[in-house]
Amino acid sequence: MPEKLLLGCVADDFTGGSDAASHLAAGGLNTILCNGVPAPGFVPPEGCEAVVIALKSRTQETESAVADSMKAARWLAEQGAEQLYVKYCSTFDSRPCGNIGPIVDAILEAFNVPGTVLCPALPSNGRVVRDGILYVNGVPLAESPMKDHPLTPMWESRVAKLMEPQGKYACLEVFRDALHGDPETLLTGLARRISSQAHYYIVPDYVDEADAEKIISLFGGMRVLTGGSGLLTPLARRLKPRRHAEVFSSAAAGRALILSGSCSPATNAQTQWYLHHGGEGLRLQGSALLNGSETAGTLWARAGAFSSAPLIYAYETPEKLHAKRADGGQMLSAKIEQTLAETAALAVADGVTRIIVAGGETSGAVVRRLGFQAFGISESLAPGVPVLLPLERPELRLVLKSGNFGQKDFFFRALSATAGS
Repeated sequence: MPEKLLLGCVADDFTGGSDAASHLAAGGLNTILCNGVPAPGFVPPEGCEAVVIALKSRTQETESAVADSMKAARWLAEQGAEQLYVKYCSTFDSRPCGNIGPIVDAILEAFNVPGTVLCPALPSNGRVVRDGILYVNGVPLAESPMKDHPLTPMWESRVAKLMEPQGKYACLEVFRDALHGDPETLLTGLARRISSQAHYYIVPDYVDEADAEKIISLFGGMRVLTGGSGLLTPLARRLKPRRHAEVFSSAAAGRALILSGSCSPATNAQTQWYLHHGGEGLRLQGSALLNGSETAGTLWARAGAFSSAPLIYAYETPEKLHAKRADGGQMLSAKIEQTLAETAALAVADGVTRIIVAGGETSGAVVRRLGFQAFGISESLAPGVPVLLPLERPELRLVLKSGNFGQKDFFFRALSATAGS
């Protein structure tokens, strides 16, 4: 057991977990990322100060999502975690029957914690909360490209409204003028509003880093906090001021493979950039995957003929995503994830040492198939996208990004950063 585990984090998918871990490391905490609740007998390495457990709770059936999240939270508490953080996507969860509310409520109730914050913002990736409304690159969430998300299309922009059908308790919005006003006035007013509440959620505005620092100064001592990764760096600095985290080298000798199961506008642009600037790729054909004429084996065999790092990718326009959602799209999505995960396993068995993956669900499928339990955190190639080192196979490097993260030339950046001599 580590000497002192300052923070335990439960993340709703694997890229969300790596995002959280990268921000904690940036704030100075020696952090490891675990793929699910660790197996019995697993002990965090010496010097570990934060553990992030990545689940698959974002799109999981609610009862299972709550059960897995509670198992993770209890494991972290048993390791001595002084504070818990529930990490979810910076675009929240749009479904009225979504899992954020039930998971947060279960943890508040189980640990007898009266309240928490709901803070999905991540300004470095264009997600901010202003006047209680979540914006993506200056556009209200429900009007952004996230309205076309294949699994959780966004229908509402106000965080309190998103939470209303999911959670049991009241949302207390805190706008920027109040956030930066007199602290005693704000806290006294909140205390008056929550005096009759069994539990509650505080929804603060968060537009820039000054807001994050203020939120942490006011609410950073809460036993349970929730949100995107934006609060984690200032929270880490609060827990461990003036010290730096150990960082592993991001480089590894050997070949690379890029896998993309995301069809988000950001990943589509990254795919096109890679192909138009000299990269080689294979586009997945849904019908061939579903009828079995294209498999992980055939894909890896074809990719072997490329002279550069191959990109095996899905690509669809928003219009086609709408059509596929209405015509078995989830079955195809699962097939894509399964096929890319199996391709990653074949590549690693064949000596590939660098795997770059785009898409949260795809990343989770790849990590589960490879079977690694825990990861060290290296440099971040974009906000929330670190290079990961499997503790069981330290010669390998993984880069796993959410579909909407990263610059247009992200795949080239990832290849360059992980290239070793």
